[in-house]
Amino acid sequence: MARHASVLELIGNTPVVDVSALSPKPNVTILAKLEGRNPAGSVKDRVALSLIEAAERDGVLVPGKPDQILIEPSSGNTGIALAMVCRLRGYLLKVVLPSNVSPERRQLLLAWGAEIIDSPGSEGSNGAVRLAQQLAGEHPEWTFLYQYANPANPWAHYTMTGPEILADVPEVTHFVAGLGTSGTLMGVGRYLKEHKPDVQIWAIEPPSGEMVDGLRSLEDGYIPPIFIDNDGTKLLDRKVVVRPKESIEWTRRMTEVGLFVGLSSGAIMAGAVKCANTIPDDQVATIVTIVCDDGWKYLSTGAWSDDIDEVVERAKKIIYF
Repeated sequence: MARHASVLELIGNTPVVDVSALSPKPNVTILAKLEGRNPAGSVKDRVALSLIEAAERDGVLVPGKPDQILIEPSSGNTGIALAMVCRLRGYLLKVVLPSNVSPERRQLLLAWGAEIIDSPGSEGSNGAVRLAQQLAGEHPEWTFLYQYANPANPWAHYTMTGPEILADVPEVTHFVAGLGTSGTLMGVGRYLKEHKPDVQIWAIEPPSGEMVDGLRSLEDGYIPPIFIDNDGTKLLDRKVVVRPKESIEWTRRMTEVGLFVGLSSGAIMAGAVKCANTIPDDQVATIVTIVCDDGWKYLSTGAWSDDIDEVVERAKKIIYF
């Protein structure tokens, strides 16, 4: 067993597991990359470390200098991952968080030592972004990394996640991931396309006006700058809509293959199954999906125990991602 100097060295190199028992077709293999195995528990560990390291290289942050303050909007995993990295690097983090975020997320941020600034819950994650931008403008001495526009976000996936996938699954034909900040899709998609031009890149998004854990619809009016900067419309081969109820149904079904996952992973798996259904019976395909995090941060949703329609209604009022 390798010995590591810091938990930050444990970020990345996450395992890939065969979940083809959920595939609707015997000629289609589905593989899931388990990002919940990162030390702070999600795929956003990669992004958080990349954001901090890029700021240090650029001299925006100075290791060891006291009282350096960062501000970032988040409704979940990015804030938690940044809080963990900042705790180890000695930076102070303020997270702008919608007031109706689930209690697990709030408690984890506090556990890592972050300060929470509430934004109106009715405005969701977009409201948190607006308030963070306002506060950053009022406090130029604070560092605003802004994951939605920071090239270090897709860079983490271009240099880490993409190469890991190609090394572990050289036969990959399709990559399916959720559309949130778009960093995973842009970084992994660009890397895979450069090395295997025929690979299909599929994005999973909710219907406009509906909320699916961790995902966003570009039709709702906010397009992440990194999606534009990376020519996302050209890079993506297809966008697939997954509704809230589908995401919960497939989150539950993931337990059939021994995986206790977060709700966005259920949505992505629902999209992977839709992808598999498009593959002709006389062709072989290998779909790689991202399991963004594990289910422990979602227990208060009742997603595994309560009536599914009740869970969907509850999610309209509480942000679980």
